[in-house]
Amino acid sequence: MISKTYGIKGMHCASCASVIELTLKKVPGVVSIESNYGTETIKVSFDEKKISAEDLSKKIEPLGYSIIIPSKENVYMASPAFAKAMAGDAKKEKLEEIAKQRNLVLSALPLAVISIFIMGWDLLAQFKVAPMPSYAVSEFFHHLLPIMATYMLFVVGKPYLLGFYRFLRYGKANMDSLIGIGTSVAFLYSFILTAFEEPLGRFINVSHTYYDVTIVVITFIALGKYLEVRSKLKTGDAIEKLLNLQAKTALVIRDGKETEISINEVVHGDLIIVKPGAKIPVDGVITEGTSFIDEALVIGEPMPKEKNVGDTVISGTLNTNSTFTFKATKVGSETLLARIVTMVQEAQGSKAPIQALADKISSVFVPIVLVIAFVSLAVWLTVGTYFLGFSQALSYGLTSFVGVLVIACPCALGLATPTAIIVGVGKGAREGILIKDAATLEKLHKVTTVVMDKTGTITRGKPEFAGIKNYSLLRQGSGGQAKLGDAEVISILAGLEKKSEHPIAHAILEYAKEKSIEAADVEKFESVKGKGLKGIVGAIEYFAGNIKLISDLKIKFDAKSIEAETLQGKTPVILATAKEVVAVVMVADTVKPEAVEAIQNLHKLGIKTVMLTGDNANTASAIAKQVGIDQVFAQILPEDKLNKIKELQAGGNLVAMAGDGVNDAPALAQADVGIAMATGTDVAIETAGITLLYGDISKIVKAIRLSRITMRGIKQNLFWAFIYNLVGIPLAAGLFFPLFGWLLNPIFAGLAMAFSSVSVVFNSLRIKVKRI
Repeated sequence: MISKTYGIKGMHCASCASVIELTLKKVPGVVSIESNYGTETIKVSFDEKKISAEDLSKKIEPLGYSIIIPSKENVYMASPAFAKAMAGDAKKEKLEEIAKQRNLVLSALPLAVISIFIMGWDLLAQFKVAPMPSYAVSEFFHHLLPIMATYMLFVVGKPYLLGFYRFLRYGKANMDSLIGIGTSVAFLYSFILTAFEEPLGRFINVSHTYYDVTIVVITFIALGKYLEVRSKLKTGDAIEKLLNLQAKTALVIRDGKETEISINEVVHGDLIIVKPGAKIPVDGVITEGTSFIDEALVIGEPMPKEKNVGDTVISGTLNTNSTFTFKATKVGSETLLARIVTMVQEAQGSKAPIQALADKISSVFVPIVLVIAFVSLAVWLTVGTYFLGFSQALSYGLTSFVGVLVIACPCALGLATPTAIIVGVGKGAREGILIKDAATLEKLHKVTTVVMDKTGTITRGKPEFAGIKNYSLLRQGSGGQAKLGDAEVISILAGLEKKSEHPIAHAILEYAKEKSIEAADVEKFESVKGKGLKGIVGAIEYFAGNIKLISDLKIKFDAKSIEAETLQGKTPVILATAKEVVAVVMVADTVKPEAVEAIQNLHKLGIKTVMLTGDNANTASAIAKQVGIDQVFAQILPEDKLNKIKELQAGGNLVAMAGDGVNDAPALAQADVGIAMATGTDVAIETAGITLLYGDISKIVKAIRLSRITMRGIKQNLFWAFIYNLVGIPLAAGLFFPLFGWLLNPIFAGLAMAFSSVSVVFNSLRIKVKRI
């Protein structure tokens, strides 16, 4: 059993998507199928032993569609460079199709202008605003219109004729079928009147033909399709922009020489040189040199970040100022950029639950419209003949018949959801918010409670310098040890701690490095097991460690103030001599700088915040108070996190869970929306529906705002699509004619239909410029 996504040729409307789904669902071996008109793709799960993609394509080819199957040598290699080449080919094909449509529209527009001119002159002449055309002019136009209509129907309108033909042969109707039936009937009726003008003139008004309807309707629809395809191309530009981030080549060191190779040839362990102004080709770790890396286009961080030996670099980011060397650790599909591209592609091709209503309507829409069109024609020919006479009733009946078929396009319905999802997911990717599927994006806007893990989500996830209390500077008088400044205290501590592997030691050394404080030279270093360290600096013996170490030295110190700091989740490192405490340095897993503002913004959105942590209650409460969390559950196991999520859901909350560790995975899976920090484990990222690049929790707020904006856009699209059809079809059918004398000319129906789809796409594109 495999599940794959394929492009579809010939998918012109929402009803096309429904026809493809209904046809392929019946094929033995197909387990599930999901078509997406917005991306012109299908996602199909099938048994390779029973059916192949080629066989599936053959099933829909008679209906005018085909599956785009990559050749064996062109199978997607999952590297952004290869994807870029494939995307380039797809875009080239799309641009060729657009150019072809543009040429057809350009050939049709002059004919439509002539036809509208003739109609306008005719109408003005009837109201005596313009003079009646002479006999010669009338005869010229009388013979010109059939020629123009023939070209329009059989050249520009060829797709619609084929749709009509496939409907007659296979019984499968789509939007092309409706247009084909309507314009063909209008043309055929007019042609019969022209060919048998004299014999038919005794029974009906032969001067009233519908060549102009055929010409203008097909022109407007072709123009609308052209504009729609062009604007749809803009909705998916997020993928193209991501692919353009990828470098084409890499400068590697092989056999002691610098060699420039394609990034597809880079392997794990390659040493790669990156010069100023160059893009980083794959993910890796710096082995030599230092530089500032601009990561804005990949992770949304505006300021270049300093990178040193041991730091990670990401493919697609830009080296700004210095040459450095790094070791390739992730290549091809493993790189962060490749994973981002894949996630965005899959999310844009997925369906939101709200789309189900539009899909259901689209699937039954065309048959219903056909019935309405034929019923309206029948009513006009029966009831209308009784009141108006056969000739007038036939004229109105044909107007209604063609008008209903033309105006009833479900394209706007079909585009309402996918176009907004495509733009929304793309905007999220540019903001460092990776959305796994459309369902997640939809659910997010309803979230009432955000649950967060503490370590790595609210806090940085590693010990950091949190403060210093220098008793040396507080002492009065001349007795005791000489006064030491804060920098001197840190220097002594760094000298002692640099020989330790403890995480707290790393925190002090990092702070010293950040402040450019050199570690003091230490003699006779010794580790005191379970308590701390000791060594001689400048002929004085210093001790650095915990409260127990100082107690053993029988030195008086302010234990209560240290305990108060400990209750806030801080760990004390006490520096002392054999006689007195010199200073106390606090180390803690500090709160992320963006955490406080993020919690405040969540509250502004009306969302409750909850912290779940395995840490002790005192530390958890202190952190929660610091950032403004509403509710805290501390000292809980991973399975308890899962149960707490269930409890919140049982209480009527729609829950989003944010975490970064393996222990968060069960809770992330249980939550209505799982949000993973990209700085966390792969398990958490795979489990979650949303990944926040760089572990920035302020992006949770942006993700919720993006969801709300996108859902608002979808609802606006659906509203206008529904209203358009609900009002347009009865108006075209003549329902308002007895009361108000209103009857929709098929030409205006074609114009409205063409621009309804375009308006939906442009409304979706507005999401791009919204601030989140």
